[in-house]
Amino acid sequence: MTDTTSIIALPAAPLHALEIWSNPVAVGARIQKGLGFAPPPLNRSTGNTATTLLRYEPTVWLVEGDVSVLADTLGDDGGLTGIGGGIVRFRIAGPGWRELLLEGGVFDTSAAAFPAGATAATVIDHVGVRLHAESEDACVAYVPASYAEGLHHFWEEALPLLGA
Repeated sequence: MTDTTSIIALPAAPLHALEIWSNPVAVGARIQKGLGFAPPPLNRSTGNTATTLLRYEPTVWLVEGDVSVLADTLGDDGGLTGIGGGIVRFRIAGPGWRELLLEGGVFDTSAAAFPAGATAATVIDHVGVRLHAESEDACVAYVPASYAEGLHHFWEEALPLLGA
């Protein structure tokens, strides 16, 4: 199982924190009109080829991709903050990705609890990470840059132990 599970550091991407401060229904409608899709519910993601919204908190989303429409849509009802320089993305893919996330972490990684399109905020090996189940076979982990090398090493060390 582990010989086909991989941990790959992804190239830097435009990442922003989107916060809605007031009028969430009205702002959601404006976002839907501008992007062509509604902001996702808590612990889910949605998107198109240009922009993906990942929701981890009641009024905060991680935005990956083009934010030009969002900047004009929010007005005084929210904020958009660039955070890409402080986050490293890893794709964990293959049959052992769910089991690998349990090494040093405690949350339900089963397909029923964490299906494709789901998001989660958790702690793995003492590091706060955001996760996005991008498919049944892969997950993207958003890791603070200052902990990325250490967490990547932790996962690489844990990978051969899976299924042992």
